[in-house]
Amino acid sequence: MVTVATGVTWAIAGLATAGVVGRPLRWPEWIWAVTGLGLLVILGLMPLGAAGHAIAKGLDVYLFLTGMMLLSETARAHGVFDWIAATAVNLSGGSRPRLFALVYATGVVVTIFMSNDATAVVLTPAVIAAAKTARADPLPLLFACALIANAASFVLPISNPANLVLYGGQMPPLGQWMGSFALPSLAAILVTYGVLRWTERARITGACACDVARAPLSTGGRLAFGCILLTALLLLAMSALDRGLGLPTALAGLATAVGVSAVAQRSPLALAREISWGVLPLVAGLFVLVEALDRTGVIRTVADAIRAAAAEPVRAAAASGTVLALVSNLMNNLPAGLIASTAVQQAHPPRLVTDALLIGVDLGPNLSVTGSLATILWLQAIRREGEDVGFLAFLKVGAVAMPLALIAALGARLLIG
Repeated sequence: MVTVATGVTWAIAGLATAGVVGRPLRWPEWIWAVTGLGLLVILGLMPLGAAGHAIAKGLDVYLFLTGMMLLSETARAHGVFDWIAATAVNLSGGSRPRLFALVYATGVVVTIFMSNDATAVVLTPAVIAAAKTARADPLPLLFACALIANAASFVLPISNPANLVLYGGQMPPLGQWMGSFALPSLAAILVTYGVLRWTERARITGACACDVARAPLSTGGRLAFGCILLTALLLLAMSALDRGLGLPTALAGLATAVGVSAVAQRSPLALAREISWGVLPLVAGLFVLVEALDRTGVIRTVADAIRAAAAEPVRAAAASGTVLALVSNLMNNLPAGLIASTAVQQAHPPRLVTDALLIGVDLGPNLSVTGSLATILWLQAIRREGEDVGFLAFLKVGAVAMPLALIAALGARLLIG
């Protein structure tokens, strides 16, 4: 029997999640998550101590996001991404198909080593500027940025904050990770490219300009680029040693921001003001909302379903990955990943099932523009640049790209065994 307290908790969690996804009144996503958190505490549905404990669970995620945002903003402020995008245009040789392939490849690299949020927020404006300079239709290139931000987001543990969320901050060792996800990631990247290349073929055909003026990287830009490469190597080493990624990422981001700003004789505070810090209370609020749902027993029901299905791991993996991919579009993949993470901790399913859930939560959001935080940030970024992609326009592409890539990735993972 559902009690009044349980019903109210479900309603608050549902409305807060809907606010995060839909952004009524165009208020930032974090306001809705924090409002839900506040209501749960004020109404006595979540003790203050329990809310604090739920927030503390996300410490590694907050540190990781902080470091990545500092790295990304430092690189953006010193022209690294504009330089990369202009280089891609000049390497295209006047060919739109080649330009598309180069932008896609650039998005793959940025996503793998700097996270999908960096691709969505920082690379996207640079690509729009490059497309306008090259006199090429920006839409295919924008879709490339959006979809690769999710399709390549499970190549490495550092490629997506949702990876930290699903594994509760306890990432598998790098060798185990690569054994599980190298082939599925490759399948997702190639299938997504093939679908985009086919669906956008009319816009990609033809020639474009290829002599884009490209100023050389400044000293600060070169230093920022070098720090990004060093950070990627550091995080790979931490992952290989089975260490937490949050603190090293935060320290690397802070050192990069302060060091590059000092060399360029700029204020690091000015750089910090450009960062969308609202993502941190957003994630904290989602941790509390999921903890509240867990206290009502709903996640235990999900865990029981996973545990019951785990008797047939292959079927359970295929079903759970597919269901989570679809659910991520209904409630965004951050809360979906948090719920899945809590259920996994309770059910202790075979690794094959957990890996399939990660593929679903990372790749599923390519179906709709509200599926992941990265895609929502991408939409905001293109709107600031005077472009827009409607829900149906994105769905038209995503309805083909996501299912095919999901089938390929899950199939590759099941093939590995």
